[in-house]
Amino acid sequence: MDRTERFYKIQKLLGERRVVTAEQFLRELEVSRATFRRDLEYLRDRLGAPIEWNADLKGYVLNPKGSGKDSLSSLPGLWLNESEIHSWLSVIELLKNIEPDGVVGSQINPIRNRLERLLNQNDFSLKDVAKRIQILTLARRKSSPAYFELVANALLMRKRIHIRYFQRQTESITERELSPQRLVYYRDNWYLDAFCHDRDDLRTFSLDAIEAIQGVDKSAVTVDENVLESELESSYGIFAGKKQQIAQLKFSPFRARWISKELWHPKQRGKVMEDGSYVLEIPYSDDRELMLDILRQGSEVEVLAPQILRGKILSEYIKAVELYEEG
Repeated sequence: MDRTERFYKIQKLLGERRVVTAEQFLRELEVSRATFRRDLEYLRDRLGAPIEWNADLKGYVLNPKGSGKDSLSSLPGLWLNESEIHSWLSVIELLKNIEPDGVVGSQINPIRNRLERLLNQNDFSLKDVAKRIQILTLARRKSSPAYFELVANALLMRKRIHIRYFQRQTESITERELSPQRLVYYRDNWYLDAFCHDRDDLRTFSLDAIEAIQGVDKSAVTVDENVLESELESSYGIFAGKKQQIAQLKFSPFRARWISKELWHPKQRGKVMEDGSYVLEIPYSDDRELMLDILRQGSEVEVLAPQILRGKILSEYIKAVELYEEG
């Protein structure tokens, strides 16, 4: 029986009985007294398990109150080996980089600290994890940590917010009262899906475009999850909408080596053609973001349908050619 199995056994015995004697532990675990003592020390010191010796009962019990703010009311239900702990620490480092100055980093610190204590002293540290595993963001726009925290708090407390919002496309400022529905981290930036009371509809807002925010002492309207999915997730990218079309894109055999492995949309359909090219079909309602992704592929992709999207892409290429010819 390895140590992890013994930990589960100790948890089970203490959970099923009011008191467990040392002899009962030794018999059930099939270990020496010295090994049992080391297991107890690990559980208490590393995991904060509230296992105590009760002199009156002449056995070990779980202290229901624990001892100190970091103790547990019962033994943890999940045991991790060293490899799993390293993996979790790596994930936590990744999460920290998503919003290093905001509430995400601060909220996961207690979890990170506990996992660190599970590592042996002679093993590699969290500093090694941070040095060896990195996230490289692309075109990340900086948003206010204070605004992020206000939005997240209103979202979880189910309260409304009032924002002043910069519309980049029209270069205008609008005032909105919103019922936050969910925060979305998309392409290295944060977005808020919300019910807009001024437009009486669902909208998506980029957090970096919020210029002012304040709480509203009103309960937020909650939109059904099925409605959120149908209106905000059914179309391509962050520009959602109800009216949908299907974009049909044909990628060159060379580019198909990558595109055939990529997920552009949960409801996409793709097919490898006889010549090695790849035809990808994507639902969309607003073509702004889709056009940027198509143009990014250059001559490696051709828009087959719809004709209006093909025309827009052609127009952009003509403008680009004219720009370079003028130079």
